[in-house]
Amino acid sequence: MRGLTGPMVLALAEAEAAFARGEVPVGAVVVGPTGTILARAGNQIEATADPTAHAELLALRAAAQALGTPRLVGCALYVTLEPCPMCAQAIAFARIARLYYGAEDPKGGGVDHGPRIFQSTSCHHRPDVYGLIGAAPAAELLQRFFRDRRPGKG
Repeated sequence: MRGLTGPMVLALAEAEAAFARGEVPVGAVVVGPTGTILARAGNQIEATADPTAHAELLALRAAAQALGTPRLVGCALYVTLEPCPMCAQAIAFARIARLYYGAEDPKGGGVDHGPRIFQSTSCHHRPDVYGLIGAAPAAELLQRFFRDRRPGKG
C-alpha cells in the first residue's frame, strides 16, 4: 500500500479484513461531500448467506442511512475492485459523483468491462470514473485469495 493515502487505504484494509474472514477480498469506502468518511465495508456474502452483500452495496446502504437519504449526491465511492453490473447500477441509483476503483475485473466488471453500465442509454446517472487506483495491492490480494483456494492453479 506504499504510495496510497486516504480512502483507498481504508478500502484496502476492509478488503484485508474480508480476506481474513474467508470472503472474496473487496473493500469499499464512501466519502461525503465534505471529505468525511460516511461508511466502509468489506464483502459479507458468506457470513450473511446473501449474494448481494457486496462491499459496495453495504457501504452505500450505510452511507445512505448516515445521511438519511437514498441519494448520495456529491459523494465518492472508493472500491478495491471494478464494480460488478449489480453494484454499478446501485452506484448510479445512489447518484455517486465519483467512483475510484483499484483492480480491473475483465470477467465480472460492469464499469469498464462487461456491460459497461454507465455507458448504457438506460443509465440515468453517470459518475466520474477513475480506475486503477491502488490496483497492484488490490489485485495481489485477490490473486492470493484465489491461489490459496485453488491449489495447482495460477
